[in-house]
Amino acid sequence: MQQYNAIKTKHPDALLLFRVGDFYETFGEDAIKASKILGIILTHRNNGGDKTELAGFPHHSLNTYLPKLVKAGQRVAICDQLEDPKQTKSIVKRGVTELVTPGVALNDDILSAKSNNFLCAVHFGRNKYGVSFLDISTGEFLTAEGSAEQVDKLLQNFSPNEVLVSKNHKASFLELFGSHFHSFFLEDWIFQEDYANESLTSHFKTNTLQGFGIDHLSNGIIASGAVLHYLSETQHSRLQHINKLQRIAEEEYVWMDRFTIRNLELYHSTNLNAVTLLDVIDKTISPMGGRLLKRWLALPLKNIEKIQQRHQVVAYLKTEEEKLEKAQHWIKQMGDLERLISKLATGKINPKEVVQLKNSLEAVVPIKQLALESPNKSLKSIGEQLNECEALRTKIKEVLNEEAPVNLLKGETIAAGYSTELDELRGLAFSGKDYLDKMLERETEITGITSLKIASNNVFGYYIEVRNTHKDKVPEDWIRKQTLVNAERYITEELKEYEAKILGAEERIYTLEQQLFEQLLMWMQEYIGTVQDNAYLIAQLDCLCGFAQLAKENNYAMPQMDDSTVLDIKDGRHPVIEKQLPLGESYITNDVLLNRDDQQIIMITGPNMSGKSAILRQTALIVLMAQMGSFVPATAAKIGAVDKIFTRVGASDNISMGESTFMVEMNETASILNNLSERSLVLLDEIGRGTSTYDGISIAWAISEYLHEHPSRAKTLFATHYHELNEMTGTFARIKNYNVSIKELKNNVLFLRKLVPGGSEHSFGIHVAKMAGMPQQVIQKANKILKKLEKSHSNSEVANTLESAQNEMQLSFFNLDDPLLEEIKEEILHLDIDTLTPVEALMKLNEIKRLLSKKKKASS
Repeated sequence: MQQYNAIKTKHPDALLLFRVGDFYETFGEDAIKASKILGIILTHRNNGGDKTELAGFPHHSLNTYLPKLVKAGQRVAICDQLEDPKQTKSIVKRGVTELVTPGVALNDDILSAKSNNFLCAVHFGRNKYGVSFLDISTGEFLTAEGSAEQVDKLLQNFSPNEVLVSKNHKASFLELFGSHFHSFFLEDWIFQEDYANESLTSHFKTNTLQGFGIDHLSNGIIASGAVLHYLSETQHSRLQHINKLQRIAEEEYVWMDRFTIRNLELYHSTNLNAVTLLDVIDKTISPMGGRLLKRWLALPLKNIEKIQQRHQVVAYLKTEEEKLEKAQHWIKQMGDLERLISKLATGKINPKEVVQLKNSLEAVVPIKQLALESPNKSLKSIGEQLNECEALRTKIKEVLNEEAPVNLLKGETIAAGYSTELDELRGLAFSGKDYLDKMLERETEITGITSLKIASNNVFGYYIEVRNTHKDKVPEDWIRKQTLVNAERYITEELKEYEAKILGAEERIYTLEQQLFEQLLMWMQEYIGTVQDNAYLIAQLDCLCGFAQLAKENNYAMPQMDDSTVLDIKDGRHPVIEKQLPLGESYITNDVLLNRDDQQIIMITGPNMSGKSAILRQTALIVLMAQMGSFVPATAAKIGAVDKIFTRVGASDNISMGESTFMVEMNETASILNNLSERSLVLLDEIGRGTSTYDGISIAWAISEYLHEHPSRAKTLFATHYHELNEMTGTFARIKNYNVSIKELKNNVLFLRKLVPGGSEHSFGIHVAKMAGMPQQVIQKANKILKKLEKSHSNSEVANTLESAQNEMQLSFFNLDDPLLEEIKEEILHLDIDTLTPVEALMKLNEIKRLLSKKKKASS
């Protein structure tokens, strides 16, 4: 227990798995945690009167239990026996051989094949934040710096499994980025620029970081240094596969804030069992392709040339079906090249995985050939860059058995014919059966005992068994070893010598196999970079094949990308909703045309449930898919490259942070209005519904006017049930009214889900309530109230305001001889309040206000 406590003191934040004989044990608080997470029995042990909790599991079950602990967010320190218990008379030396945390895992049972396992660090600089992401299982190392909003967006995109932050900034981190990440807080001195620079340059064996193009990102460098420091703290020193640090060049990708990523449900959804865009578009076959697709979805391209290159490859693969099938067939033969080569670098690879690596590289050969034969430039370029790694494949084939086991202890790892010494030892150890058969034959003849048997067990080794009926025929020089009920067991001098020879050979075979395997791994190290490059190229090809497959299966069209600012979608569909439709039902398509000249803002009205939100979302998803390099769910699409996509969709309270629905809505909308650009696409859904009707209308009106008058003229779709906003087209040239059509039947409504020009007058909210199964008496009452309200809409708040203004005018302005005031007086007194709509009233008040402010300026 003293030894345990000393090691636990060094790792107070980790759950300590302490190896005792054939078990990993946990004690005290760790035991209570482990028993809950793993569902294992919690027992107690009395040590000198102290009651200690205890929970453990067999050492060979580590791969079953370790993933459960790490997935529960635990940092696990694995403490092993560092010497053979047989060789020591005192307590066995023990030490932590590995610290496994949610962000530092190489175990296949912890990792998810198609997702990265990122360890992240966030640095709080003076006026900027630095962020870094590293996946030790693939060797990817990325960094960036920018505002809190940019870091927040990257955290949302990359979903790190663990985030490192300085202890001094714990409160700020939780306030800015929330508490849903597994976070670990490090000492402040680790986040220093000179220390980070030194860590990184010594790791990459360079004098500066200029070659990586990140030398100007001081905050990003500090975050990257903290990540490397943490790896050394967790006993990970073999990191040859982490051979470059890349900048996330945000200016090259479409900007989407975290609200947009959440609203569009790209790869996560707050709704249970919801289907995300990633679920629908992921047709990748390899783990590398699956991980890269997520990156492409998080960071759609802005560069038209690069987007078109991807589209051309997809078009080629879509038409050349045979080539597509062949490419997919060979990709299917591959293992996870990225993670296999990372296992080699970290020394965690087993013989079976080395053979798997060789087999995966063999599948690269036909893929290279296929790409080189293609007339498509981008595919040809992939073919030229792929490396067949012939020397590496030949060497592995020469050294290892094709059926090499996972465990070296099993023997038969090294191929026959590779080592003469090994072949001789195997001959000695495994040709024993013939030798024993001959010995048995000889002894049977000498003794005359027909039922003699030679066998072995773990306790006595080899022995000769004689039935009791023949006991008297046993020669005197045989030594008795064991007495059974019906027989006696003996050994002879010859048998003893043979056993020693065999045991010696088996031990030597194991040692020699281990040495030869280690030598192979050392020799393979120089191929790490080459295999990583291959993995990246195969991942790209897999994504593009996936896009071709997707387009083929779902009848997607190739979008026409250019540098205009026009968005023209013909027969657009929502890629996710389309897949959820009942069998035989086809999606009702819609056209959307937006430009900066005459149709900048489309105001979409229509009843609840008619499909307004679906049209908004599908427009964003079509643009997003096109700029990822995919074909799109439409018959045609002309897309002027977009640089920012903003959405404000659906109400979501952030009650835990003390914010109402309306506050969340206003925060998100403010973020949009403050970041507009010429190439922005803005999608607003039901803005202002979180407050009173007239507040809501005023805010929605003001936002629309701001978007219209803003010099960037951002393309906007605005879905609303405030029918009063239809009147904006009269004043603002580039705002156009559309509605999602419906058909009124006798007592019902049929939703046609088609976008048609013109505004809509009704919300049909009561019809929707009826469809939802609302009690009949509630529906009847609602209809009565609606009729009453429609009759007496003259009693609206705005009308009352104007009426009191009329009265005041008569009192205060009547005798004034000012022509402007006379004009205002006439304006107000001649208003017909009973026929005025709320929006007209608001506009009239605005006009009067403007006239009065003119008078104020003139008099001052």
